[in-house]
Amino acid sequence: MTDPTRPLRLGFPVKVMGVPGLKGNDTRRWQKDPHLKCSLEHVDKILDHLKKVEIDMYRLSSDLAPYATHPDMPQFHKMVEESDAELAAFGKKARELDIRLSFHPSQFVLLNSPDPELTRKSIWDLSSQAEMLDRMGCGPEAVLVTHVGGVYDDREASRARWLEGYAQCPEHVKRRLVLENDDIRFSAADVLWITERCGVPCVFDYQHFWCLNPERLDMRDTLERFLATWPGGVRPKIHFSSPRTELRELKRKITPKQREAALAGKASRSKELTKAPVKATARVKTVLVPPIWTGHSDFTNPFEFATFMRMAEGLEFDVMMEGKAKDVSIIKLRPDLLRFAPDVAARFGIYPDDADELFAEEKALESGVGADEEADVDEGGLAPEPEREREAAE
Repeated sequence: MTDPTRPLRLGFPVKVMGVPGLKGNDTRRWQKDPHLKCSLEHVDKILDHLKKVEIDMYRLSSDLAPYATHPDMPQFHKMVEESDAELAAFGKKARELDIRLSFHPSQFVLLNSPDPELTRKSIWDLSSQAEMLDRMGCGPEAVLVTHVGGVYDDREASRARWLEGYAQCPEHVKRRLVLENDDIRFSAADVLWITERCGVPCVFDYQHFWCLNPERLDMRDTLERFLATWPGGVRPKIHFSSPRTELRELKRKITPKQREAALAGKASRSKELTKAPVKATARVKTVLVPPIWTGHSDFTNPFEFATFMRMAEGLEFDVMMEGKAKDVSIIKLRPDLLRFAPDVAARFGIYPDDADELFAEEKALESGVGADEEADVDEGGLAPEPEREREAAE
């Protein structure tokens, strides 16, 4: 159960950007016999990093147990059971460091698929991850976050079908499963419709709420309704990210006609905005296009976050920060909150006495940092269409 006097937490998902070489899981291909035990050795080092930078919430990779639920690779199916001692030791260490853990299964986990076999496989994935949290000895704050899933040309039928998939989940999955509003398919109102019928707790996603709210729900009221779905004594969590505003760079083939025009020294008739003039010898050009608002920025806009937190004054929840600079985005945000919103900083246990240390960490970032180039599971407009991708893979 959550200590109500504990400051709110800030966390990040999976990939560590602040220390090169830290891995979130065993990434070896199946021919090399990857194993959960190896993944746990990797994430054990991440716990040490989290302690060092004082970040106390972390989302584990959904690939932590590689191939554990691959239907055609039975040699990997018992790795969770085989790793019982290692999972227990990892969970004990996380508790000693007071780090809250969670999973966010991939977009291919679909409880609302019209194909019963796909639903069965999705429940298998959820069961495996819930079992890992159980073997770690995690409390009820450690959850599995999922989305409603695909639309399949009928939103209402697909939304209702999620309830059928949920009903098939074993009890140890239901204890940990939470449902998130998404950015292009199922809104906060859809998620509330579902929880009213089955009681599943809900995770509020700030950016998704802005991207998809056709019912024009009020943000504060919706947030309160989401938080109220959590069991008593368990602190809810939410997701926060700022939209990416930069021009996107897309690689496109140069057509023979465009190449001929470049060879002849003629100006292109195309209205495309290219990063550089098209060369007659080039095969590919870089086209600049406007942002997609479902994309996540590298860093959290501190003014946007402070405004949100002040809107949510008096409400208790931890915040999973989904900026693509991951841990680095939090190292940047903390001193920003001290500068611009010390009242908000205090809610996360950040006080003026911490200023020298936090400003020094921020200064160190100027030596160079990275950002995750891959689309996050929560960037709906950038990630593959789940229903199509999984069906194609099967």
